[in-house]
Amino acid sequence: MTDLDPMALRRTLGQFPTGVCIVTARSGDELLGMTMSSFNSLSLDPALVLFSIDRRARGLPVWQEAKAYAIHVLAESQQAVSNRFARPGAKWEGIDYTVGHGGAPVLHGAAAVFECDAHARHEAGDHILFIAAIRRFTAKPERMPLVFSKGRYAKLHPGEEAPPLWPLDIHY
Repeated sequence: MTDLDPMALRRTLGQFPTGVCIVTARSGDELLGMTMSSFNSLSLDPALVLFSIDRRARGLPVWQEAKAYAIHVLAESQQAVSNRFARPGAKWEGIDYTVGHGGAPVLHGAAAVFECDAHARHEAGDHILFIAAIRRFTAKPERMPLVFSKGRYAKLHPGEEAPPLWPLDIHY
C-alpha cells in the first residue's frame, strides 16, 4: 500500500476526461452489462482494445467466463442507460438489444460499437484487464459521445470540424 491519499488521487485522475462505455456479454444464459470509463484502444494490428473490472465486482467470475463482448461507446443522449448499467440489479428489464458477435447483446443508440472476442486477461493492481480482439465495429459519427470528467457527465463543445491530427508522422 502506498501513502497516496486515495480521494485526492481519484480527483486528480478525474481531470482526465474519458468516454463512457457499456460493455455487454453473455455467459451461458446470463446477460452481463456494466458501465465503465476504463476503455482504451490498444493495437491496430491486431485490432485490440481493453477494459478493466474491479476485482471486488460481484460479477467478475462470470465476466471471466465470457467468450465475446460488445463494447458500446455511449452517445450524449444515453446518460440514463449509463446510470442504469452502473448499478447492480435488473439492468436488462425493458432494454432493447440485438444479438451480436458471440452472442453478446448489442444495445441501440450508441455512438460506436465494437464486437469482440475475448483475447487475454491480466491482473493489474485492484483490477483485471480484459483485452478484446475486435471482429466487427460500427460508428455513428453524427452522435456526440457521452463524456465523463471531474466525477460527472460532461459535454464536448461542438465546433468547426478540423482535419484529424492522427496518425502523427512521429509514430511511423
